[in-house]
Amino acid sequence: MAVVKEIYEVKKDPEFQNSYIDMDEWRDRVLPDGSKAKFRYVHGGVEKKGLKFVFCMPEKEKYTGRFFHYLSPFPGPDEEVASLERTGVDDRIGFALMHGAYYVESNMGSTAMFGPKSDNTLVWKASAAAAEISRDVAEEMYQAGRPYGYVYGGSGGGYKSLACIENTNAWDGAAPFVIGSPVSLPNTITLHAQGQRCLRHVFGKIVDALEPGGSGNMYEGLTNDEAVMLKEITQMGFPPKAWFIEASGKIDDGSLPVLTPGVKMSDPTYFTEFWEVPGYMGADLNSNARRDRLQFDGVVKSVHVPGQKKEESAIDGRNGVDDAWQKQLADGAGAWIELEEVPHGDDLYLKGVNITFSSGETVGKTLLLDKIEGNRLTIGMCFGMDDLNSVIASIQPGDKIHLDNSDYIAIQSYYRHQVPSDLSFHAWDQFRNSDGTPSLPQRANIMGYGFTGTGTVQDGNIQGKVILTQSLMDESTCPWCGDWYRKKVIETKGNEDDFRIYYMEHCLHGDISILQNNHIVNYLGVLYQVLLDLSDWVERGIQPLHSTAYELKEGQIYPEEDIVSRKGIQPKVTLLANARECAHVKLGEEITFTVNAEVPEGAGKVTAVDYSFEDHAEIPCENAFPVSGSITETYNGAAYGATSQIKYAYSQPGTFFTSVRVMSNRQGSLNNPTTQVLNLARVRVIVE
Repeated sequence: MAVVKEIYEVKKDPEFQNSYIDMDEWRDRVLPDGSKAKFRYVHGGVEKKGLKFVFCMPEKEKYTGRFFHYLSPFPGPDEEVASLERTGVDDRIGFALMHGAYYVESNMGSTAMFGPKSDNTLVWKASAAAAEISRDVAEEMYQAGRPYGYVYGGSGGGYKSLACIENTNAWDGAAPFVIGSPVSLPNTITLHAQGQRCLRHVFGKIVDALEPGGSGNMYEGLTNDEAVMLKEITQMGFPPKAWFIEASGKIDDGSLPVLTPGVKMSDPTYFTEFWEVPGYMGADLNSNARRDRLQFDGVVKSVHVPGQKKEESAIDGRNGVDDAWQKQLADGAGAWIELEEVPHGDDLYLKGVNITFSSGETVGKTLLLDKIEGNRLTIGMCFGMDDLNSVIASIQPGDKIHLDNSDYIAIQSYYRHQVPSDLSFHAWDQFRNSDGTPSLPQRANIMGYGFTGTGTVQDGNIQGKVILTQSLMDESTCPWCGDWYRKKVIETKGNEDDFRIYYMEHCLHGDISILQNNHIVNYLGVLYQVLLDLSDWVERGIQPLHSTAYELKEGQIYPEEDIVSRKGIQPKVTLLANARECAHVKLGEEITFTVNAEVPEGAGKVTAVDYSFEDHAEIPCENAFPVSGSITETYNGAAYGATSQIKYAYSQPGTFFTSVRVMSNRQGSLNNPTTQVLNLARVRVIVE
């Protein structure tokens, strides 16, 4: 049965009734397909609530009666203009204009970048106000009826878009993507960092075992300590194939620097008890936490203060799921501190090392270490420090400093001590006794519920139609979160008639087009197609494609192997070398590579097959698939597909990974670059 609750109607809220418009002009924009369009640019707000908004509206003859409303993961005082400088496929505004929709973005009522908000519900109430004000402007401009509205956002913006569609009547549908669960933060970020620390010597082994032609046993060759941690983190939901990022040498702790201060503020005693109380990893003298702990006292010898900062754009366009949080960090920009002595060791763990000052003008200030070069400490990205340069300038030779990564190691285990009482969160079953009670010491509060930034908790009571896009290699939010929300919708509404979920193979968390190489593709084309399908569903009753069929097992999502059973929106791709997943050949021997691509029923046709005979793990990888392949269309009576074949000979001995990227499109055309749906496959070739 549906949950009975009061649905917020912003039109009845007197706090949002007095809006203003301070800019209204026509502008030109180059659209993602290379064409040009004029659009009306409207900027305004509601001064009393700190709301600022932007509407980008197509010409009257191109208007199709709808708007797309993007929500950034982290609202900020000028967030309404953050998308203006995006170009190409990443241009959300251009996509809307291409399809006759106007575009809405706001700052969600945020008047400051740092610090807690007094009322987190403002993000969706202010967003609802922006949506309804846009309707007033549109109805006057186009002399048409009420515009349909669709809200979308990923990661933190996913929390916000779900809050919008669950608690208000301002939108007709929502397209959240790469969402977390109500207990995801800070847990998924902390467990990722724990894996980066504990598995830092074996990423290559893990990834190689999972590659085509590998053993399939990702625990092979690991120490007991490493194997136990890998299993724990995998059961928590981290996708093992995503470790290829770390295997390529990139260790990024994501938004943990932004989340940690909130945890320390809410639960300060944890960071002491972790090292002292039995049941916590740090209290075990033989644990890897103890092994990696760094505490070092030093004396400043000299300081380098960075010069004039380079000029930056007036618009900070970092509003995607991977970079919006970075606005809350200050860059050390080349500053360094030279010490008389630095810590030494063969395997120092130098992530998350705080630099604190115990003497001089900077007593009490904390900086973050980037790296140690010789006797120099390079300063990294520091949270919430508008005065970073002045702090560095105050450091003097002879000042005493303390280096300590204790807090960073401690927070990595926080997820172990946040076991939800709600047993539907099965990732924590490994930390529960047979009666469901926690097997480890627990903190007083399950913190995730307060980390959504919306003042609400997802309840599945959707007030419109919802299509959710979730990535299977998501390194920041666990893929199972989408399954959890699907079940919440069914529990609340009694069915999933108004809900779809699409799981995307070989996709990470990020929402930018350059996020691709020979290991991954991006889901942008799916997201844009979902917005079009959502509008067709709401406005014309055209049913979208079936949800992806999958199994949830031990924290991991496994799509059905057979494409007819799998359904969804993404093509399935297989690649073989001489009819094998792993081909052994002689130097100079010609290899036959064969591709089979299957498109789900109703999802369109294959539009491109592109090859790469060199493996590139760096992100982004320019021209990752430089060789265009031929396409032979197939049809099984219900759905389309394609085959392709190409021959190649390697001129050097070694182990190589050949990869292929396949594109599909609903219309079977390459003309619309925004709605190409991607997938890839890889094969191992050993040349002797």
